[in-house]
Amino acid sequence: MSYWFFILPMHAIAGAFMAPFVEHTCRQPPDAYMTTTTTYTLDSNYTTNSNGSLPLPNFDASCNYLVEESDGRLVEEPCTDWDFDNSTFISTVTSEFQLVCGRKYLRATYQSMYMFGMLVGAGSTAFFADRFGRWLMIAISTMSYTVIAFVTAWLPNFSSLLAARFLLGTMHPASLMTGYILVLEVTEMKMRSVIGLTLFTSWAIGTSVFSGMAYLVRDWRWLQLFASLPGLIFIFLLCILGESPRWLAVVGQHQRALKEYKRAAVWNKVTLPPDHEILEMMARVQQQAVSTRKSNSSNKSLKIIVRNILHDFTVLMRTSKVRLVTLVMCVDYLVGAMLFFGLTLGASALGVDPFMYVAIAGIMEIPSTTIQIPIINYFGRKKVLCFNYGVSAVVLLTQPLISNDLKWLSVTLVMIGKFAGSNAFNLTFLYSLELFPTEIRSQGMNVAMTSSRIGGTIAPYIINAVDSTYPWISSVFFGAASAVAGLVLLPLWETLNTRLPDTVADLEGLTDPLQNPTVEEEEKLQASSGEDPENKKSNLPTPC
Repeated sequence: MSYWFFILPMHAIAGAFMAPFVEHTCRQPPDAYMTTTTTYTLDSNYTTNSNGSLPLPNFDASCNYLVEESDGRLVEEPCTDWDFDNSTFISTVTSEFQLVCGRKYLRATYQSMYMFGMLVGAGSTAFFADRFGRWLMIAISTMSYTVIAFVTAWLPNFSSLLAARFLLGTMHPASLMTGYILVLEVTEMKMRSVIGLTLFTSWAIGTSVFSGMAYLVRDWRWLQLFASLPGLIFIFLLCILGESPRWLAVVGQHQRALKEYKRAAVWNKVTLPPDHEILEMMARVQQQAVSTRKSNSSNKSLKIIVRNILHDFTVLMRTSKVRLVTLVMCVDYLVGAMLFFGLTLGASALGVDPFMYVAIAGIMEIPSTTIQIPIINYFGRKKVLCFNYGVSAVVLLTQPLISNDLKWLSVTLVMIGKFAGSNAFNLTFLYSLELFPTEIRSQGMNVAMTSSRIGGTIAPYIINAVDSTYPWISSVFFGAASAVAGLVLLPLWETLNTRLPDTVADLEGLTDPLQNPTVEEEEKLQASSGEDPENKKSNLPTPC
């Protein structure tokens, strides 16, 4: 899954190199009024010739041209064709489809369409991942993603390109979120923070590698093709992945879960208890589930199916703790995505080299794993998450106060905000996974992911709206949002050294806590029974 996380940023942030702002000049028709200046003056949309012009500097020569009427008046006309500066990029979506002036907003649409697809995909795949399994959703989404990415390189018009971006976006959460959940559900408690953050290190590496790839390949169609090639390898890696035994236990597929446990036991060289003990334990977990999966033919009526679907979607608001977790995570995912994608795509707003900016943005995320792991294992998830959002808020709100002559300092502050925001966003995935119970984990995290796609969708428009004219607006907006994201975390509880809750009843405290012990409680139980807590060969890696 780390390899797949390495691939995703090459398409998720493609707009930074495939649809960037490109300097352009209006290609004037033969009858245009030719002058040597680029700024003219107009009065009521027209002016007299240069001998009688009025001082109203509101004419943009890159988007309009002037035509001299028979009576000597100069009439403004919108430009319909442009010449683009190819010194940085040989070919881009911006230049090929002329996304400038009145079509400028389509550059942001190119990026946002991917995010909009993620918004739709996050809401529609959660149900299927919890109902039909993690592995199946990963297989379908990754293979579809790879095929669509390849086809995108040959699409002839902008409308079909937007459609492909949307479809790529719908497959993104099905692969990323479902894959993240599967990995963490088969990871032992003491390694969850390491594995959970390491997955996103590969995303950061993929971001930096994509920047280098874009530097070498300046044609957007070839860049799209080369970015799609790594997806072919992952199709073969699907054979290594197995289904989550936690999910199998909760939904009642105990024999399949037992098979996965035995496979894990062989890999890890451990001895499992007798089969009947494992099956009894999984049966107890299934009985605690809030939503019962109907599998017999008598329950296949449309009424029952619709009722079960509605139950699955409303369960996130049915109990107090689940409702609190859902609402807080929706806010944090929304802000985290705005920071993550907005600051990654912010090179044009700061007027800096896009290749260097994106490469540094990716490199800044790589140390987050080694830095954060010992910190969150000591201070916990909640405190570190609040701290990261606080740092991001402070530096981003400070950045507009920096003089334009100190651009290096301005970029440094933005990179610090990006680093803290990325740390927070990555940690939010781990924290939310530990808060939601297994039976609704995919639904809960994908609802939160849906919220993040709203943030990711509006972030390009924020950057595009201010461009390089008012860059401080986006910085203030992102800084204020960071402060809100940190404050809403205060009502939540810490999940450090706690078992993953399997059912809503676990989370709400309606089950025996000794069925879901912490590390310390488990060691006390083993000590009282005369067992050696370090003797891992005698302990079942239980789904409880």
